[in-house]
Amino acid sequence: MHVIALYPGTFDPPTNGHVDIIERSLQIFDRVIVAIALNVRKEPLFTTDERLALIREAVGTRPNFEVEAFSGLLVDYVRRRQARVIIRGLRAIADFEYEFQLAHMNRKLAPGLDTVFLPTTEDNFYISSSLVKEIASFGGDVSGVVPACVNRALRQKVGAAGG
Repeated sequence: MHVIALYPGTFDPPTNGHVDIIERSLQIFDRVIVAIALNVRKEPLFTTDERLALIREAVGTRPNFEVEAFSGLLVDYVRRRQARVIIRGLRAIADFEYEFQLAHMNRKLAPGLDTVFLPTTEDNFYISSSLVKEIASFGGDVSGVVPACVNRALRQKVGAAGG
């Protein structure tokens, strides 16, 4: 059976933690689609096109990998893409409670849809896009927690220091 998995998020900006989850997912599933959610409640630092390009550059070209943006209800997008699995990264216990609730709601809306939780590696468990943006906005060095392409883009956007 050919299993398509979707990894949704805002990815503003993509971090090493995101890339780690993507890389590991590519080893598990036949196809992985990184789905950038267009969230009207959030004011992203990077445009949708910039985030698409940053993830493509950070992950590289793979025959079983793609990245695209979507809007609307996640389960509707999952159905359109014929995915069977949603991938979610977990950093801490606090993430689990919220993600567990979402997984059950998604399964209620789309029976047969499963969510797979991948815990981040020890090196990445404290990283969040929000924290990266905050540190970068004050000129802090985030080069060790984001891909090089993201670090360059952050320096251009907010003048962050580093590598």
